[in-house]
Amino acid sequence: MLFAVTMDVRLPLGLAPQVKADLLANENAYSQELQRSDVWIHIWRRVGQYSNLGIFDVTDNEHLHNVLWQLPLFPHMRIDVTPLATHPSGINP
Repeated sequence: MLFAVTMDVRLPLGLAPQVKADLLANENAYSQELQRSDVWIHIWRRVGQYSNLGIFDVTDNEHLHNVLWQLPLFPHMRIDVTPLATHPSGINP
């Protein structure tokens, strides 16, 4: 199943620099692991925002839920999920 997922990051003000650095490093490592395993199949930065748009290919809703809850930045995100379906006018299956 394909899902478009928008993640707006809102880190707390006053977060200790080392805590922030560790959090971002862990997020980067986890997101790259998901990309290598073909779960997070596309990721784009949303220009001018601390936000991204990703396309996830997961087995079901619960799989996506578990993937997103394990993101190190999850407690500091606003996440919008949109299920995707093939468009009848699309030329790519």
